[in-house]
Amino acid sequence: MAANVIGAAKIWAAAAVGLLVVGGLIAASQTQGEAALNPRVEQQDGFRVIGISVRTSNAKERQDSQIGKQWGRLMQEHLLAAIPNRADHNVVAVYTDYASDKDGEYTYVLGARVTNANEVPAGMVTKQVAAGRYAVFTSERGPVQQVVVGTWMRIWNTPKDQPGGDRAYKTDFEWYDQRAQNPADSVVEVHIGIR
Repeated sequence: MAANVIGAAKIWAAAAVGLLVVGGLIAASQTQGEAALNPRVEQQDGFRVIGISVRTSNAKERQDSQIGKQWGRLMQEHLLAAIPNRADHNVVAVYTDYASDKDGEYTYVLGARVTNANEVPAGMVTKQVAAGRYAVFTSERGPVQQVVVGTWMRIWNTPKDQPGGDRAYKTDFEWYDQRAQNPADSVVEVHIGIR
């Protein structure tokens, strides 16, 4: 399964450059499937992630995608295999340390959930995903790069009071599990921290 999630990640890395710009042009359509039931609100336990990180913003991503470069590094340097104490075979992309809101800078951490963070490999960081309330947006099924961008477009276009509370802009994360095995036919969850 890990190889298939990595395959999805490779396609994401290849397509990530300019996706936020293109994403603004993609209509995030709803289907009768999972996406039509979005979002659901969950109380989630916190967890720790180890991975690589970069400070960026949506404006910077339109110019030169640091997120795409992070996905490329994760795959080309086989960094998932270097993460000790992995809790599972999933890939997690965390958005944290927001300067303000979706228009400000944030820290992007790409890696894996771990059972403990006592050993952090050189060049990697550890971040805590806080316990709390999250609005969970499940993507439509399709090519991973399209469904991720489409899901973020839905999030940005959702009225403030719709996801069960205002966005906290503390920690959000994308979850790439067994449903992201096939990069051409993926489902991804985006968890948005809410107050």
